[in-house]
Amino acid sequence: MTAFIEAASPHVMNTYGRVPIALERGQGCRVWDVNGKQYLDALGGIAVNTLGHNHPKLVPALQDQVAKLIHTSNYYHVPGQETLAKLLTERSKMTNVFFCSTGLEANEAAIKIARKYGVDKGIAKPVIVVYEHAFHGRSIATMTATGNPKVRDGFGPLLDGFLRVPVNDYEALQQATAGNPDVVAVMMEPIQGEGGLHPMRIEYMQQVRALCDANGWLMMFDEVQAGMGRTGKWFAHQWAGIIPDVMTLAKGLGSGVPIGAVVAHGKAATVLQPGNHGSTFGGNPLAMRAGIETIRIMEEDGLLAHTTKVGDHLKATLQKELAEVKGVVDVRGQGLIIGIELNKPCGALLGRGAEAGLLFSVTADTVVRLVPPLIMTEAEADEVVAKLKPLIVQFLSE
Repeated sequence: MTAFIEAASPHVMNTYGRVPIALERGQGCRVWDVNGKQYLDALGGIAVNTLGHNHPKLVPALQDQVAKLIHTSNYYHVPGQETLAKLLTERSKMTNVFFCSTGLEANEAAIKIARKYGVDKGIAKPVIVVYEHAFHGRSIATMTATGNPKVRDGFGPLLDGFLRVPVNDYEALQQATAGNPDVVAVMMEPIQGEGGLHPMRIEYMQQVRALCDANGWLMMFDEVQAGMGRTGKWFAHQWAGIIPDVMTLAKGLGSGVPIGAVVAHGKAATVLQPGNHGSTFGGNPLAMRAGIETIRIMEEDGLLAHTTKVGDHLKATLQKELAEVKGVVDVRGQGLIIGIELNKPCGALLGRGAEAGLLFSVTADTVVRLVPPLIMTEAEADEVVAKLKPLIVQFLSE
């Protein structure tokens, strides 16, 4: 019998409040820590491990690519970039793609597109509309666009050029932008992931699309967390039947391999020219192969329909099981991005979940977030509920 191994990282910068476990391997929706304990993974690397762990179709493809080329640079054409860009534009009905490595980088590039779009039109100080509860990243620009004061506080003066409005309030958006000639874009998440799983209503997204068209603004969707099939469509905004001017992707696009993308359309597609933007690691052969294979496998295995089926089952089961639990405010989401809002901060549930063999996260202090691999079965969804309900009931009774 091996000795217990304590999870510790004394030489790693202390930027995360970690659960005290260290994971070693995975299979499907299961992972094991260095001490051999098994967990059901309902977090999926925070909506990243689209195909779960050790997928039998993905792993050989990545091994094949590692043996050929991992990285070149963007001095040269990378055939995989064109292949993946074509796959993304065909599924989004958009025009072209810029590749980077993270969601933050994708959102940073989107902000640059909006600003240059405005400057090119003669607007000296372009303004981008953003939202309460939004989360777009932790760089200086994306942090400024983010709604959570905890993310922004302590980092000196924020950038100008952002106008914040409430979620799903069209009148407030109209009033905030009325008569402002500097507005160039509206940037939103179709479902706010880090902000507490707040979905934009379909009719609201349609109204914003029409407002942007009427004023010549760019409509920009941050699909970093809600995109790549997580809601049962390739991109969450597609439930509204609209096409954005800019869309950012990352997380699930590479099934665990770091990748980010900015998909542009129409007038936004030609804003950035040589010298305006770039990325050393963005679009490298390994990341492109991961994205290509992720899309191929998702389609071969019917994961969009599967996500809708399992997600509907998971949400309905949670709603039924938690309906009479005092302190449960709401169960919301779509597909396999689901939030359970409680009436008090519940960060303590993370450690308790791990003890019970279940991995999930807490966002916006009071919302339990479930974003498992899209391969999760209904039986595994039932297991999530069976493990999670007693933890919530016990926690709320204290």
